[in-house]
Amino acid sequence: MNIEILKSKLHRVTVTEANLHYIGSITIDKDLMDAANLIEYEKVSVVNINNGERFDTYVITGERGSGVICLNGPAARKAVVGDIVVIMSYASMDFEAAGKFVPTIIFPDTSTNKLIKQ
Repeated sequence: MNIEILKSKLHRVTVTEANLHYIGSITIDKDLMDAANLIEYEKVSVVNINNGERFDTYVITGERGSGVICLNGPAARKAVVGDIVVIMSYASMDFEAAGKFVPTIIFPDTSTNKLIKQ
């Protein structure tokens, strides 16, 4: 039996842009993508802490070190610049493997979306 389990999470990042007239997706700083083990075109779920909106989309690579979190297309109606969101991806795996799997969870600085040195 396979189950879906949390693979990656960017916990509490700040929306820096919203571009309604783009074709869709969420643009994420490449540093954040690498840290969270996300790849371009990967499906993600986005949860808006400010208004409770939840939606699925896919990742587009943003400029490394920019701190960009940009909601594109219809997703731009789900948040405004300054909102705090959580971005999650999931993986399907065997039940036994899932019991041993440890997801990658990143806690960036919400004021800059930069990685916090640990």
